[in-house]
Amino acid sequence: MSRPPFTPIIAALPKLVPFVGPDAMERARGRPFRARLGANESSFGPSPNAISVMREAAGENWKYSDPENADLRAAIADFHGVSRDCVVIGEGIDGLLGLTCMLFLSPGDAVVTSDGAYPTFNFHVRAHGGALQLVPMREFREDIPRLIDVAKATSAKLIYVSNPNNPMASCWSASDLDAFIAALPANTLLVLDEAYCDTAPPASVPAIDCANPQVLRLRTFSKAYGLAGARIGYAVAEPSLIEAFDKVRNHYGINRVGQLGALAALRDQVYLSEALSRIAAARTRISAIASDNGLTPLPSATNFVAVDSGKDAIFAERLLKALLERDIFVRKPAAPGLDHCIRISCGIDPELDILAEELPKALRSVRG
Repeated sequence: MSRPPFTPIIAALPKLVPFVGPDAMERARGRPFRARLGANESSFGPSPNAISVMREAAGENWKYSDPENADLRAAIADFHGVSRDCVVIGEGIDGLLGLTCMLFLSPGDAVVTSDGAYPTFNFHVRAHGGALQLVPMREFREDIPRLIDVAKATSAKLIYVSNPNNPMASCWSASDLDAFIAALPANTLLVLDEAYCDTAPPASVPAIDCANPQVLRLRTFSKAYGLAGARIGYAVAEPSLIEAFDKVRNHYGINRVGQLGALAALRDQVYLSEALSRIAAARTRISAIASDNGLTPLPSATNFVAVDSGKDAIFAERLLKALLERDIFVRKPAAPGLDHCIRISCGIDPELDILAEELPKALRSVRG
């Protein structure tokens, strides 16, 4: 007996997991982390109003979610001052990235992104047969002028940009991005990942223009809103592009409890402001801890801080392992030119107390 073969594209792909999650790492280690500072989650948690709504909703989880996401879409549309037909809900930004590739990519189509940018996008591109064109970052930022040049040279279907960037926490100004958008080649779609825009300076976030069919804006409730486990993201774009998502999305794929929690979180902007203040304070403290230990924190517009080890990639990898051995979960970039850094997520004070205590010991073990 035999099954049918995989498609040639899937058969040719290597076994790949974009990230080894902290839960899997804890299972492998046989003990939990004391400080979970690697996945850019918000240990400050979601709005208490959202928690209350989700607890109440749990008792009615025998119901499917609303497949049209009507209330959440309407609230997001009102929040951004756009019409409801400019918004689609997805299973986090990750799910929407996969759907975007499904909508636009045929085998061999060129896709331009930065070398070292969010790897899950690349995972989706390869699974749909796209041909990745990787552009090195420059000065820890995505090189948007070069991205345009490569897109023109390759007739790229998609350009992916994260602003602010993960993993370096850098950002471009809104005026720079507006110029970048104006320079997009014809028949190229900009996939603008704004997962961290809530924690960024307002001057780095361009105004939403749903009249432009070349820009897809992606947002999430996973970061500043503290709902990473709910898996609720959304896209804002020109209506005909949003309508196309209905052809391919999983209409019952949204978690009902998360759907209602996201709606409550969006309505509680007072709590979001408080969370943003706590994130900013944590960024400042992480930077101080790094500086006190002879490391160089990079400017951050996100809920994490990239820290330059001052050495090479081998040293940074050894430091990462030394922190893991001390039950502190952090991550590091893998791309050349970035791989001498580590990345530390903002966390609550008890976690940062552990980081402050253990980082000097980790550095001594690596330097020794």
